[in-house]
Amino acid sequence: MKKFFNLKLILAGFTLISLQSCFVAKEYTQPEVVEEEKFRTDNIDLDSLNMATISWRELFTDPILQQHIETGLQNNIDIRVALQQIIAAEAYVKQGKAGYLPTLDGNATFTHQELSENSQFGSFFSSVNQYEISSGLSWEADIWGKIRSQKRAFEAGYLQSVAAHQAVKTRLIAEIASTYYQLLALDEQIKITQETVDTREKSLDVTQALKESGNLTEVGVKQTEAQYYTARAILIDLKNEERLLENTFSILLGEAPQQIDRTELDEQEITTELNIGVPIQLLRNRPDVMAAEYELMNAFELTNVARSNFYPSLTLSATGGLQALEAQDLFSMNSLFATIVGGLAQPILNGRRIRTEYEVSKAEQEQARLRFREAILTASKEVSDALYTYQATTEKIEVKQKEYEAYELATEYSEELLVNGLANYLEVLTARENALNSSLDLTNARFNQLRSIVDLYEALGGGWQ
Repeated sequence: MKKFFNLKLILAGFTLISLQSCFVAKEYTQPEVVEEEKFRTDNIDLDSLNMATISWRELFTDPILQQHIETGLQNNIDIRVALQQIIAAEAYVKQGKAGYLPTLDGNATFTHQELSENSQFGSFFSSVNQYEISSGLSWEADIWGKIRSQKRAFEAGYLQSVAAHQAVKTRLIAEIASTYYQLLALDEQIKITQETVDTREKSLDVTQALKESGNLTEVGVKQTEAQYYTARAILIDLKNEERLLENTFSILLGEAPQQIDRTELDEQEITTELNIGVPIQLLRNRPDVMAAEYELMNAFELTNVARSNFYPSLTLSATGGLQALEAQDLFSMNSLFATIVGGLAQPILNGRRIRTEYEVSKAEQEQARLRFREAILTASKEVSDALYTYQATTEKIEVKQKEYEAYELATEYSEELLVNGLANYLEVLTARENALNSSLDLTNARFNQLRSIVDLYEALGGGWQ
């Protein structure tokens, strides 16, 4: 009989091992979410060195901008929130590591019971007191990899929070740099417009003198006056935009709105070569892409957990302690008691809860896979956009520079001709207006070139290393 019992235990153990080999938790493998050759770069040169691996301190050489970035990384609210999310995720990782350990709890109870005289023991005892101090130990065997999958899910969640923090850091550095360059561009435009206002104020005196000498009509004077006020209105708008942008910049730094220290647009020079690396490096460099994949890993492991709920769970539990009817006898050797229980539980009917959880987890896993694919596609688009924008703005600067020089010469020639009575005053007004607009556009083109470099750096995942 004893041999037969031992044989049953062996067969039961063999059956569990066989089932485990069939239904053990699956291993995660990175999905093919996008083909590398689909990245659109046309004839733009690629390089094995990715500019995203360069520190932001090497890319942005302006010492004042470097100081602003340092301040933002320390004080920005989004950065500090992301750090707290990492701390929370780290707590879950510690919980996952403890999943293999048994649970232990302690109890101390006192029970007083008044017995009925008609009950089984009421004729012997009118009341019963019971004192008990005990502890319980419980442990679940990880037959199907449920605990291991839960641990991996927590680890993926932690890595996702770290990558999310890195993504916030990358985005913040890019926003600070772009806003800083925009402020420099506004300073340059304010300077140009202020000079235009001063020039037009002098031109107003000249046209007044030409009118008095009979070489110009009152219409010409009023047109010059209107251009003067137009330039002043542009100046007001630019100064207002500057103040609003300074307030935005202050919030990026995590500080109250204030005046921002800065240099000049002409001093900005980015000497780093624009090497984007091979497209697959986006997976390693962009923190938002990494976060999306960690989200997928988390969903994958939680699907493993949901699948394991279909199969039996093996638990071992033990309870022991001291139990006595009298307080003075509680710590006696005769008061010791112990219980050991081994159990195998198989869910049968539970209102479809387990299947629902599994189906939901599968759907959430597919959602995470799609978000991962979207992150890859978005990354490729942003890299392509930044490269084309940089090329376009570089070409535009050359064209706008020639346009501005042409308008400047046209303005000088027309004014000379006007003084000598050889030109129509409308030509002078048109030349002046075109020269101002061209100068402002040239400044915008220079800013857009700097911003496209920042955008490319962010699109490649630079800044967080």
